[in-house]
Amino acid sequence: MSEERFGEFVLVRRHEDGHVAELALDRPKAMNAVSTEMARSIAGACAALGADRDVRVVVLTSTHERAFCVGADLKERNSFSDAELVRQRPVARGAYTGVLELPVPTVAAVHGFALGGGFELALSCDVIVADGTAVVGLPEVSVGVIPGGGGTQLLPRRVGAARAAELIFTARRVAAAEARELGLVDVLVEEGRDREEALALASRIAANSPVGLRAAKRALRLGHGLDLRAGLEVEDAAWRSVAFSGDRAEGVAAFNEKRKPQWPGE
Repeated sequence: MSEERFGEFVLVRRHEDGHVAELALDRPKAMNAVSTEMARSIAGACAALGADRDVRVVVLTSTHERAFCVGADLKERNSFSDAELVRQRPVARGAYTGVLELPVPTVAAVHGFALGGGFELALSCDVIVADGTAVVGLPEVSVGVIPGGGGTQLLPRRVGAARAAELIFTARRVAAAEARELGLVDVLVEEGRDREEALALASRIAANSPVGLRAAKRALRLGHGLDLRAGLEVEDAAWRSVAFSGDRAEGVAAFNEKRKPQWPGE
């Protein structure tokens, strides 16, 4: 396993011959509250991982024992003038869109608090694995703002408009069992096993064609919300992008020869 730092607060670990990348939020003194510097580092790490053709899956984790991420750094925000807040906004957005726009499958490993922007980082992933200590929520209206890292758009896509409205308007925190029941998280595991289970899931995903994985994610993301006919056109375009690839040829050959494929990744 290799490690690389992006700024002071983000650590990238590479597993599975570099095919699984772990983006670890590492600001333990602030329970991973997202400061301007940390947001910039998250965006930078995502840009690097997205451009790396060896990476097939990214797992978003936390090094803090009691929190995934508690959201925006409100202590820093409290010191901002209006002009400074305006200047900081695109930097903050860059962190969330960085995760959301990763071209490979993404898995969040959540334990403890995932609140506000912290939960939005998880919502930006394709699959959320949570352990029994997880507490999630979007409490922004309780401090006079709204979810601004994608929450008002991503949450209703998961749980429906009315459920999302109830959760956002009440600003309530949701414990792990109810979060799983409501679809706020996808996989619920035993306490302390979120990272382990997320990495295991990532390993299973990474065994598949990197060309196929990127194309499947593109079809899923671009087709969501379209009418069926338009969605099927998105799917067809993604299919055409892989149908004549080296991965497709290798996958079919490996199936017929009853062996494990050696993906060329092109």
